[in-house]
Amino acid sequence: MRQAELPMLRAYRLWHEHTRKCVDGCKRVRKAQDGCESGRELWASYRHAYAGGDR
Repeated sequence: MRQAELPMLRAYRLWHEHTRKCVDGCKRVRKAQDGCESGRELWASYRHAYAGGDR
């Protein structure tokens, strides 16, 4: 049986994978809030999950 990924870890992984591939600017910024729109949305999802929004 495969164990389910925690929502917070999944959100962070999706954001991290995006930043490695993003050509719209996420690679060159120091803060997630300064990235492209998609990157900012993924970061917001991570912050929401981190705060316990997906429990």
